[in-house]
Amino acid sequence: MPEASSPPPADSRLWRPLPIFALSALLRAALLLYGLHQDATSPFKYTDIDYFVFTDAARFTHNGGSPYDRETYRYTPLLAWLLVPTAWGGTAWFSFGKVLFALGDLVAGWGIIRILVKRMGMRVDTAVKFTGLIWLLNPMVATISTRGSSEGLLGVMVVGLLWAAMEEKVALAGMLLGLCVHWKIYPVIYAPAIVWWMGRERAAAEKQKKEVKEKSVIENVIGFFTRDRIVFGSVALATFAALNAAMYLIYGFPFLQHTYLHHVSRVDHRHNFSPYNILLYLISSPTGHSAFPFASLPFLPQLLLSALLLPLAFAKTSLPTTLFAQTFAFVTFNKVCTSQYFMWYLMLLPFYLPTSSLLERPVMGAALGGLWVAAQALWLQQGYELEFLGRQTFWPGLGGAGLAFFVVNVAILGVVVGDLGRMGRGGRGGVLK
Repeated sequence: MPEASSPPPADSRLWRPLPIFALSALLRAALLLYGLHQDATSPFKYTDIDYFVFTDAARFTHNGGSPYDRETYRYTPLLAWLLVPTAWGGTAWFSFGKVLFALGDLVAGWGIIRILVKRMGMRVDTAVKFTGLIWLLNPMVATISTRGSSEGLLGVMVVGLLWAAMEEKVALAGMLLGLCVHWKIYPVIYAPAIVWWMGRERAAAEKQKKEVKEKSVIENVIGFFTRDRIVFGSVALATFAALNAAMYLIYGFPFLQHTYLHHVSRVDHRHNFSPYNILLYLISSPTGHSAFPFASLPFLPQLLLSALLLPLAFAKTSLPTTLFAQTFAFVTFNKVCTSQYFMWYLMLLPFYLPTSSLLERPVMGAALGGLWVAAQALWLQQGYELEFLGRQTFWPGLGGAGLAFFVVNVAILGVVVGDLGRMGRGGRGGVLK
């Protein structure tokens, strides 16, 4: 008689896609309704200030103007176009954008599960569990989207980009990268990782050969430009250029200034967990102005690590985990770091966590997770005293809390890099069950 297959885990029925997605939708619906109540009855609004910026820009667009007529609108016009229905009047239409962002969370979650199951060999119930706990049922993710942050839409684009790359749909991946970078600048760091990852099969085949012929520099350079890499890069550049050209023709220089150039020299020091927070605060005042480009200096270590060293070292080992490590490094070393930015790497965390040292060594994982939360709580407590109680907490309060949070994040990044190195040496981290 044939051997009976091993029974599924006891909790597998709890982690089926339909009930988890239903719970995720109900969670966001409840938060949306609660937000309406809080906005109507409390001086502390549930709706994020950025959502008012989005909807004001959409109203200007609806009335025939430019979204950049709204001060502090620093985003692509595509976002204002999508939110034009919020200008049609009434509470329901005003909430249209929040519903759209919440739906983006769900679609991104579906994409994460699909990649985990189809491309990384994970059981469906396990994929749903990790995606549910990290993304779909995470109250922080749901709250950020239902308060009016557009990161859920970005999640759809980034997860779609990863899926297209891993499915070797090269032209589609290029289009999505161009769209991602037009929407938000930071996904440009994924380009080196994907391009380098595309040569993994050729490199593996050469390693298996008993005799590897030494190649000249010119031969290596020519060999680098494969068909897939050329198509991917060309389509990505063409998509990015076409979108930017169209927006420039419509809105002129304000589009370039507010969507891109502003971020090079921005000195946003409010609600900023970054260790550069106090420096940005000091140079934002007229008396603190300096000819030295302090606001641009943080880009050097940030881009060196996230856009060059990490992708070149690890992309061929594991593309999903490398994208997570890049994003985590980018946010950690960014001169502006807010809670919304955590969404950028949380959407990629399910690809790394299941085979990570953070789970293999639960004491270490719990300690780092607890420190990550505690450092944020300390910063928020100091920020509350400053903004609501009027107490001077810049130093050592806010500054010290920002540095502590930075140290914790660097420690976590060290664990991630160590795990990637272990994968490259043939350790655990391949097929996920």
